[in-house]
Amino acid sequence: MTTYEYKGPWPWPNFAPAEIACKCCGELWSRELGESMPLYFAASLDALQDLRDAWGDPLVISSGHRCPKHNQAVNGAEGSQHLRLAFDCLVASGRQQAFVDLATQAGFLGIGRYPARGFVHLDCGPKRRWVG
Repeated sequence: MTTYEYKGPWPWPNFAPAEIACKCCGELWSRELGESMPLYFAASLDALQDLRDAWGDPLVISSGHRCPKHNQAVNGAEGSQHLRLAFDCLVASGRQQAFVDLATQAGFLGIGRYPARGFVHLDCGPKRRWVG
């Protein structure tokens, strides 16, 4: 599914489909996973919108969904949450803890901080925390 094929309602005013779609092909979710798109997709974007509202500043997403080809090209983890829907948000290292606190309140369970690289990974997969 490409961003141009998406026909559903888009109730997330601060994000466009192209911002979260795979950078190489425009895919929004993988049909290969055989799962229901709307539940995971909507929950992830609802959490992202809640985070944006609480943060008060625009969120810059450097990586959203990745197709398997793109995930392999960027050396993403096998089984990466990006194959479903995850967000790498650009956040300066000094602001990451405040961002993580709000992300937790918004409902994100998978949260990885990358202070040296200036981003925070967010997903609604299994609960885990890490610093990369």
